[in-house]
Amino acid sequence: MESFNPENFLILIVDDVSKNLQVVGAMLDEVGYATTFATSGKQAIERVKTANPDLILLDLMMPEINGLQVCEHLKADPLHAEIPIIFLTASNDSQHLLQAFGQGAVDYVTKPYKAPELLARVKTHLELKYTRDELKKALVELETLATTDSLTGISNRRHLLTLAEREFQRAQRYRNPFSILMLDIDHFKSINDTYGHATGDEALKLMADVTRNALRQVDIFGRFGGEEFVVFLPETPLPDAVTVADRIREAIASVSVAMDDAAIRMTVSIGVATYQTEEPNLDTLLMRADKALYEAKQRGRDRVVADPTN
Repeated sequence: MESFNPENFLILIVDDVSKNLQVVGAMLDEVGYATTFATSGKQAIERVKTANPDLILLDLMMPEINGLQVCEHLKADPLHAEIPIIFLTASNDSQHLLQAFGQGAVDYVTKPYKAPELLARVKTHLELKYTRDELKKALVELETLATTDSLTGISNRRHLLTLAEREFQRAQRYRNPFSILMLDIDHFKSINDTYGHATGDEALKLMADVTRNALRQVDIFGRFGGEEFVVFLPETPLPDAVTVADRIREAIASVSVAMDDAAIRMTVSIGVATYQTEEPNLDTLLMRADKALYEAKQRGRDRVVADPTN
């Protein structure tokens, strides 16, 4: 954390004794923390749901629902399990403290409270939480970079093939239909040469958006390379796959890349192939779709061609 600012954090203080709430609240308010309060275990659970605090100071011994039970309840909820809990206790009983840590507490502070100790422990665990949260964000970003095509926002080739291989193995195991569409933007080189690569990039993004909107959530879509894209259609026999391909082709032909003085229209050619029970691997299926795509190009482009061996 580059600059720790208490004003950025909300702390929930839970104690059934109002005097204790006032004492701890004053310590935290003095250095700038935002605070909220609960006077029972039940109220604490409800307050967490509405306030979503960054840290909880939780009295260990309370009537009806004690601190251990509150902690157990919160740690069982994925939405709140990561909130650090520091127990407030008048007990030095090692058994109580072991139970507290066993339920997921990160620390404890004994009564009567000493402001420097309490504030130091609060700051330490807020900084640790911040660091963990930032690390999780960074890991998500790294995973996204590793699996996503940076231009179009869809799966990159590596991730596409990983997902497709899983679907291929599932099709082999259960003998389910499984089809592939291989799409290629017609005359894409002339778009780049005539209007520039920036316009070409816009064409690729538009094509990806239109295609994605024409697919189901279960379908797998990614950029195979250059202006070539691949769609994997689980549970889809050849006639249905051809229907999907035609729908995509017509949708792309109906849109255009807007420019200052022109609207650039584009078309796609699509090759379709369907999994066959004797198919040895994913590569052979991709090759058949690629051959069908080549045939679509040879027949004049802007068309769908199914692999004749299906």
